[in-house]
Amino acid sequence: PWWVAGIFQSTKKLFLSERAGWGRTLEFIRKNAANGLSVANLVAGLSSVLCSLNRQYQHSCWLLLIGFLLDLADGAVARQLDACSALGAKLDDFADFTTFGLATALLLQPQGVVDGLLTIAYVMAVFARLCFFSTGIPFTYRGLPCPYASSLLAGTFLLTAGNVTLLRITAFVMTLFMVDQGSYPHDKVLESQLWKKVVYAGGVVAVLFSPAVVASVYCLAWSTSYIVFPFAIWSCKA
Repeated sequence: PWWVAGIFQSTKKLFLSERAGWGRTLEFIRKNAANGLSVANLVAGLSSVLCSLNRQYQHSCWLLLIGFLLDLADGAVARQLDACSALGAKLDDFADFTTFGLATALLLQPQGVVDGLLTIAYVMAVFARLCFFSTGIPFTYRGLPCPYASSLLAGTFLLTAGNVTLLRITAFVMTLFMVDQGSYPHDKVLESQLWKKVVYAGGVVAVLFSPAVVASVYCLAWSTSYIVFPFAIWSCKA
């Protein structure tokens, strides 16, 4: 009967429409998963800035370590889902500058001209590292990637209970590492050997569930190993 055919056609159209809508939703999620992680990193950075402005520096350090983990994840997600884009790269750089530049520099707690100049130098080193140090070689950095410098500073702050003098010395050294044009390999933590994935998983557990001492020692050891032995340990081997 004609009415059975009509019901069949309407049901078919509804099913196809729902399937197309679900497909568009999945595609949107695929294209923006990495951008979502970058936005989360940006929010962590802005929250860290607010904590530092309110002199809640320990909370600021925890947010920086969370941003460190998010930054390592967003690049891996973008590459695995083939969702790399110019917009995503700009968003990632802006999030990195906010979190690993401005928010990290506020841990130095500048009180005078010299401290202020060191803080400005640190921020400008991050800016230069993100904007100008291109190697022309895929997955190779020129100058120390700023997330590792930030992780080292946050871990140092937590482990030393906020020893500002030691923190400023560390920041000065990290500034030199970032502006140096020696090459660093891409670590590709989530896209390489199993042990690197285990290190990342350990970092997540340490930051989210462990005491401050454990988390700071873990992140210090992780960051230091990459800063001091980038090729011997962290050169990407798929």
